[in-house]
Amino acid sequence: MEVIKGIPVAPGVVIGRAFVLEEVVERVPFHTVSPDEVAGELVRLDTALETASAALEADRDRAAEKLGAEPAKIFEFHLGLLKDRSLIDPLRARVEDDRVTAAYAVAEAFRALADRFRSMGSEVFRQKAQDVMDLDHRVLGQLVGQSRDRLARITEPVIVVAHDLTPAQAAQLDTSKVIGFAADAGGRTSHASIVAAAAGIPVVVGCQRITEFVSDGEEVIIDGRAGMVIVRPDAPTLTRFRHSMERMAGHATRIRELAKLPSHTTDGVRIELMGNIEFSHEIKLLLEHGGDGVGLFRTEFLYLTRATEPTEEDHFQEYKHSLELLAGRPLTIRTVDLGADKYTQERAEEPERNPMLGLRSIRFCLQNIPMFRTQLRAILRASAYGQIRVMFPLISTSMELRQTKMILADVMEECEEEGIEFDPNIPIGIMIEVPSAALMASAFAREVSFFSIGTNDLIQYTLAVDRGNERVANLYSAAHPAVVQLVKAVTRTSKRFQVETSICGEIAGEALYTMLLIGLGLRTLSLVPSQIPHVKRVIRSVDVPTCERLARKVGSFDSERQVLNCLREELEKVLPDIEDGWSVA
Repeated sequence: MEVIKGIPVAPGVVIGRAFVLEEVVERVPFHTVSPDEVAGELVRLDTALETASAALEADRDRAAEKLGAEPAKIFEFHLGLLKDRSLIDPLRARVEDDRVTAAYAVAEAFRALADRFRSMGSEVFRQKAQDVMDLDHRVLGQLVGQSRDRLARITEPVIVVAHDLTPAQAAQLDTSKVIGFAADAGGRTSHASIVAAAAGIPVVVGCQRITEFVSDGEEVIIDGRAGMVIVRPDAPTLTRFRHSMERMAGHATRIRELAKLPSHTTDGVRIELMGNIEFSHEIKLLLEHGGDGVGLFRTEFLYLTRATEPTEEDHFQEYKHSLELLAGRPLTIRTVDLGADKYTQERAEEPERNPMLGLRSIRFCLQNIPMFRTQLRAILRASAYGQIRVMFPLISTSMELRQTKMILADVMEECEEEGIEFDPNIPIGIMIEVPSAALMASAFAREVSFFSIGTNDLIQYTLAVDRGNERVANLYSAAHPAVVQLVKAVTRTSKRFQVETSICGEIAGEALYTMLLIGLGLRTLSLVPSQIPHVKRVIRSVDVPTCERLARKVGSFDSERQVLNCLREELEKVLPDIEDGWSVA
C-alpha cells in the first residue's frame, strides 16, 4: 500500500480502478520535401491549423455547456496562440524557405516555445508550456493522423491518473465514467484543476510521482478533502473508506435539507454562513449548500491562469458574472493576494530569501500601483450591478491602510470624472492576518467598515510556523491559546466600535471550532461551500450562552491539547454522532 500526499482541489472520496494516462511525446524526424511539394505542405499546414482551431472551439463550447463560462475561458489562450501571426508566419516561412515538412516545422516551433516558457521558472509559465504542448499534439495529430482520444474510449468507471491533463482532456472527462482524478503536477489554479473540479469529481494534484507508483487497473482511493491518494489499499483501509463513503451517501439527504433551513442557534441568534471561493462557477455549489453570499472571493486566479496581466475588462466581467449568479447576495472581493510562491518572484530583480515576510499581498500592490488601480477600477464598475464589498489583505500598519484608501479614493474620483457608474459608499474592509493588525484593531476600526479574520496566516505569523513545512507542521494549530486570545481581542474591539467582523480561515469550516467562534462573539463565518451544512448543523444545535461559557473556559487554558480536548468534549455532548460521517475536520 502506498499513501501519496498531494494538493486537495475538489472534495469527495472515491474508490476505483486506475486509468493511467501516459504522456506521449511524438517524435517527428527531420525531412525535407522537393520544391514541387512545398505548396502541398503549406496547404496541409493551413488545414491542420484550421482543423485544430475548430476542434478547440468545439471543446470550448462543450466546456461552457457542461462546466460553465469560467472553465471555458481557458481555451481562449489556446485559440489565441493558433491565430498569433508571430508564431504562425515563421512556421510557413520554415516550410517555404527550408522545405521542411509541415509536421517538423510545427514540432520544432511549438517545442521551442514550450522550452522558453519552462525556462522562466515559475508555475505560471510552466502551465503555459503545458498548454503549448497540447497545441503541438493537436496540430501534429492532424498532420500525422494520430488520435488523441484515449479518454473518449473509457467504457467503465475509473480514476484517471496522469502527469497532468490539458484543458481539452479535462473537458472530455465523462463523469459517468471518470469518478476521480489525480496528477503528478499542477496546483489549485492549474487548468486541469479548474476544469476537473468544475466537473464535480474528487481531485488531488501535485502528487509528484504518482504515475510511477500506479499501473492500469490497480485499485486506488482518492480522498479529495485530505489531499491523499492511496494506491493498492489493504483490506482494513478499504473497509474504512467504504464505510466513510456509505456514511457520506447517507448524509446527502440531510445536507440538502439543511441547505433550506435558516442558520440560527436554538435561542434564535442568526449566524451568517458565507462562502470562500476562487472561481465564479463555485457559486452554484455555494447556493446549493445554503450559503448567504460570498465572504471571500480570491482573485489571484485571474493572474495565475494566463500569460499576461488581466485587463480591467477581464476583472470587470468576472465580478459582474459573479454578481449575476449571486442574484442580490453580497460579494466580498479580496484584492489580489500575490506574492511568496505565487507570482511576484519571477518579476523581482532578485528573488527574496523569505518571500512570506517580503513583498507580498498589499505590499506588492502598493509597489505596483498601475496593476492595483486596474483591479480597483473593475471592482468599482461592478459595484453598480450588486452588493460588492472590497477587502484589503495583509494590512499590518495604519500607513498601509491609509495609502490604500487614498489610491481607492483617487480611482473613485477618476471614475466619477469619466462618468462611470459605481457605488460611492462601497464598504471597505481589511483582513486581520498578522498580530500587529489584531493588536491595533481599535485604530483600524476607525478607518474601515468591516474586518475579516484570516486565521490561516494569523496562525502562521503568530506561532512563527511555516504551514507548508512538514517538519514543523505539528506546531501549526488554531487551538493555540495565543491564537484564541487574538481572535477574542479582535471580536471585542469590533463590538465596541460596531464594526462587522467575520472569520474566513480554515477553522471557520471546521465543526470542532464552531461553538468556540460563536462564543467569542463571531456572527459571520466564511468557509468552503461544501462545509456549510456541517457547520450549520452545529449552529442549529446550540445556544449562545452555552457557547460563551465554552469560550470563557477555553480562555483559561494554556495549552493546545487542553483546548482541543475541551472542544471535542463539548461538541460530542451536543452532537453525539458527530464522528459518524460528520467530520470534525
